[in-house]
Amino acid sequence: MRANRRHWLGLALAAPVLGGCTARGLLLGSPAPQLFELTPKSTFPPGLPDTRSIVRVETATATAGLNTTRIALRPSATELDYFANALWIDVVPVMVQNLLVESLENSGKVDALPPTATAVPADFAMLLHIREFQAEYEDLRRPPTVRVRLQARLLRLPRRDSVAATGTEGVVDAAGTSMREIVDAFDEALGKALRPLVEWTAHTLAELERAPARR
Repeated sequence: MRANRRHWLGLALAAPVLGGCTARGLLLGSPAPQLFELTPKSTFPPGLPDTRSIVRVETATATAGLNTTRIALRPSATELDYFANALWIDVVPVMVQNLLVESLENSGKVDALPPTATAVPADFAMLLHIREFQAEYEDLRRPPTVRVRLQARLLRLPRRDSVAATGTEGVVDAAGTSMREIVDAFDEALGKALRPLVEWTAHTLAELERAPARR
């Protein structure tokens, strides 16, 4: 992950400022935003069951303020803003969706497909919704807490009957106020949400495969 080391909000030695100042900064010749990406998860507990089903992770959704490439922050419980001069490599739903597909595949237990793989028949579809994906501040002079909250639902194809649903959450305190440290906290928080989601998927599919499908 590439880092923007400047702090924010105009404090001494500070810097990515809030999103409302971004356009003005660009007009004044500020540097182009840096791009950041997160990582798929690749380590899982031993004993995950093998599954034979194919799961298509469908196009993910997110609450309106998170359906963007901008990196969200909450300076208070009732405000949502964005870091300036820093962007995710893709809109949040697509980025998280792709990382979930990779993480499912990395488990070695679930055969997962992206939404674009429509030519390959699948047994189940997974709906993914991102409820929270932001850095939260209690004190603007201190490192934030990053919160990631996901909701997922499995549908049996082709009838798209809902068969199981779950929610996961990751909460991590950033080690500092630099963008590198904040993005590192996002990566860890996302991992805390993705790993149990992958584990739940493997266990749920194994249970569904043992049970006869309803006609």
